[in-house]
Amino acid sequence: MQAFKNYFKALLNSFLESNCPLCERPSSNLLCKYCTKQLDKCTIPQPSSLWQKPLPVFAWGKYGGALKRAIAAMKYDNHPEIAILLGQLLGESWLLHTPSPEHKPILVPIPLHPHKQKQRGFNQAALIAKGFCEITGLKVKAKGLKRVRETEAQHSLSSSNRSKNLAGAFSIGQDLYKIPRQPVLLIDDIYTTGATAKSAIQTLRDSQISVLGIAACAAALKTD
Repeated sequence: MQAFKNYFKALLNSFLESNCPLCERPSSNLLCKYCTKQLDKCTIPQPSSLWQKPLPVFAWGKYGGALKRAIAAMKYDNHPEIAILLGQLLGESWLLHTPSPEHKPILVPIPLHPHKQKQRGFNQAALIAKGFCEITGLKVKAKGLKRVRETEAQHSLSSSNRSKNLAGAFSIGQDLYKIPRQPVLLIDDIYTTGATAKSAIQTLRDSQISVLGIAACAAALKTD
């Protein structure tokens, strides 16, 4: 028991003495006060402003500034804890501004290909969904979708080639072999052209699974 206490104390001290992953300033919280303020400036006042057919989108913030840095640090500098924080922020925004209060959707994160996930060590969308559920109490089906084909990085492609790149990229995962009664809310870190979301939604609808829309931490779109 004492060994465990010593380990926990050392772990706690290590955390308290850590640096902000965005600016390297010493911080007792995950992000320092400065970066937290900068992140708050990225919020979208009306996060459901993109909640329109045929692809309803709910986004916490604009993709840029501190939010862009946070997502980059999360994905490329091995900071999965940032995904939990962003998921919690997204969940809080969903509770305050939910565009579909009559629905209690189940969450399905956009999956990475197994090779990509092994390389990164985690799927950021799954961790975002976890943080989202901690706040909202909604359920997540982490293996609702699976990525069956490796694709090129979307940011390097034109809009038309993005859709072609994702054709047949997804299939139904083991968590959705039984069609759920509730609609699915997809979860991802960034929403840009919608090519990824459209491919995932088509896969779900082909299996007669209802889709409410997609919730993302950041939208790379004008919202005003």
